Amino acid sequence: MQKITPFHIAIPVHNLDACRTFYSEILGCEEGRSSDHWVDFNLFGHQLVIHYKPKSEEDLHTNPVDGKNVPVPHYGVVLPWDTFQSFSKQLKEKGVKFIIEPYIRFEGEVGEQATMFFLDPAGNALEFKAFKDIGQLFAK
Repeated sequence: MQKITPFHIAIPVHNLDACRTFYSEILGCEEGRSSDHWVDFNLFGHQLVIHYKPKSEEDLHTNPVDGKNVPVPHYGVVLPWDTFQSFSKQLKEKGVKFIIEPYIRFEGEVGEQATMFFLDPAGNALEFKAFKDIGQLFAK
């Protein structure tokens, strides 16, 4: 696998202050540049930008995966196994409400992984996952 370079993603949020607090204090992201309409964050070495957008009344859409209703769209980071374990524990201690609690998906199969899903204060779905064998990331 080639060396991974940081990705950039910009997401809409209807409450900039609440999301700024969530990403910095709950997820532990370091804040970068900002204005009164957007904020940059370091999300495990990747650039996440939250941009203010008025709230819409869209419902959360899901697709079934491994017997769970996975929210679509969603974004997140593939973490090292030990980092996933400690990060999920920290999120539980901070009272994060999970859509899908941390668990092992595809257990004993190709692509076995730890995963968890939760929402930010604007309703954006996040997934963090980990593979004991990172070589399984794109396995068929």
